[in-house]
Amino acid sequence: MKYGFIGLGNMATAIIKGMCKSGDFDSTMIYGYNRTKAKTTKLATSYGIQATSSIAAIMSNCDIIILGVKPQMLPDVLPELKKYLHDNHVIVSIAAGKNITYLQDYLSEDTPIIRVMPNINALIGASTSCYTASEQVSTAQLQLVISLFETVGTIIEVPERLFSIFTTIGGASPAFTYMYIDALARAAVREGMPKDMALNIAANAVLGSAKMILQSQEHPWALVDQVCSPGGTTIQGVSSLQSNHFETTIHDAVAAVTDKDRSLSK
Repeated sequence: MKYGFIGLGNMATAIIKGMCKSGDFDSTMIYGYNRTKAKTTKLATSYGIQATSSIAAIMSNCDIIILGVKPQMLPDVLPELKKYLHDNHVIVSIAAGKNITYLQDYLSEDTPIIRVMPNINALIGASTSCYTASEQVSTAQLQLVISLFETVGTIIEVPERLFSIFTTIGGASPAFTYMYIDALARAAVREGMPKDMALNIAANAVLGSAKMILQSQEHPWALVDQVCSPGGTTIQGVSSLQSNHFETTIHDAVAAVTDKDRSLSK
């Protein structure tokens, strides 16, 4: 099985890196194409993948085609794909906001299509990704694509009607978390702690808290209650966050991203 990447931005690069480092994929079976030739050359040099100079070359050599281009570029790229589409091709799209029906309208209703939404943490092999597949995708094809994305983190199936919500809590939320960690660190700096030390502590505390939720199987608020001793220090901070609409602010941010993602599919 050969894998072809059309578009070699940060996410496609992270996926290629994960595939090559995993030991489960032969780098010579991975092909890449980008409008900027330097990106293709750099990846070929770094990971030993096959550099190509056209979409036609990707389509003629590969079975699984990963579309790593931005959503606004799809109207230009998809008609070019259709010219070289074969029965053996599986199309994988990581473009936000563009559903399977949208892709089929440009290609064919018979084309096996899988939508995957990874996040930026794929760069360190810690992405939270989701997928949905068209009816034309076989079990074997789906497993190949799942295995591909497992090289950069975890992946779960999500109904397409919930993709816009996943885009927010799975795709955009790392940015919110980065902001939260930075805010904790800056607050510690204000109190007198060096920034590097504060960042290290804040990031590890968030990491540990995430693991606690996943491994303890307790409700987050039950864990909050465990940290908040009566008359103690933590409850003062929790009360301050609630008074300043912490939860409402998060809800508004989730709604903003979700609405934007939904608008891309129109």
